[in-house]
Formats: sequence, structure tokens, C-alpha cells
Amino acid sequence: MELTINRAERGHLLVAKSRISRSVEEVFDFFGNAHNLERVTPPFLRFEILTPDPVIMRQGALLDYRLNLRGIPLHWRSEITVWEPGRRFVDTQLKGPYRWWVHEHRFEPTDSGTLMTDRVEYGVPGGALVNFLLVGPDLRRIWEYREQEMRRALEPRQVGG
Repeated sequence: MELTINRAERGHLLVAKSRISRSVEEVFDFFGNAHNLERVTPPFLRFEILTPDPVIMRQGALLDYRLNLRGIPLHWRSEITVWEPGRRFVDTQLKGPYRWWVHEHRFEPTDSGTLMTDRVEYGVPGGALVNFLLVGPDLRRIWEYREQEMRRALEPRQVGG
């Protein structure tokens, strides 16, 4: 995984790229299932989807979550603002811990599977210093865990041989 977190024109920008040896359709379907977000979120966040089943992902869908950030229980609501099956989707925070959070998930076919790119533009209360000391390191931990769990789900190890 390639991961960068930088200052942006407005706030901060996280870009993470992962190469996955599965088809675009398989990878998109995995990330397009809202319940897999619980699976790839680290336990320290105590993340839980509150939106009742069935969660139908589409443009305009609203998703509610509960999480615990540094001991503070939070409610997060996001809207799927772009839904292009097999290509990309965007979730935008309507209510949550960030000043703003716009997360684009992009999926591109490669010779060996899929290139998945996460592009997150976000703002934090307290600005650059809070991002440097707290938010940036937390996001790195979250994305490293996410990468590990996504690979565990999509690229299971072969047994035997």
C-alpha cells in the first residue's frame, strides 16, 4: 500500500493506493457492501453500523455509524454522493468528528487485478497541529489495519500445496 497524508489547498488530503489480485467487480462489491466497513475498521474505534438492513448502496443513500474516538462516543452520518458501480463511489460526511470528510473510492482494472485508490479530503478542528499530532497518525493506523483486513478477505492464503 502506498499512503500519503498531506496539507491540501483546503484542509488535508489522504491518498492510499492498493493493488489487489482480484477483479474490479469483486473489489467494488466488497467495498460497496456497507457491512464490510465494520470488518475493515480497527477494533479500537468500536465502529458499528446503525443503519437498519437492508443497506442499499446507491447515490443518495444515508449511512449512520457509531464509533469511539479517543474515548469519545460519536455518531457519524454519511451520504453516498456518487455511485458508479464497478468504477467509483464517494461518501461525504454529513455529521461526524471532522469539519468535512469527502472520501472517493476508485477502482481501476490492471493486468494483475485491481488498483484501488482512496482519496480523502478532510478538515479537522484545531487544524494542522491536531492533524499532525493526532488525526494523521490515527488515519495511518486505520488504513494499515484496513489494508490487512481487506487482503485477508479478498486474497486468502492458499492452504496445502
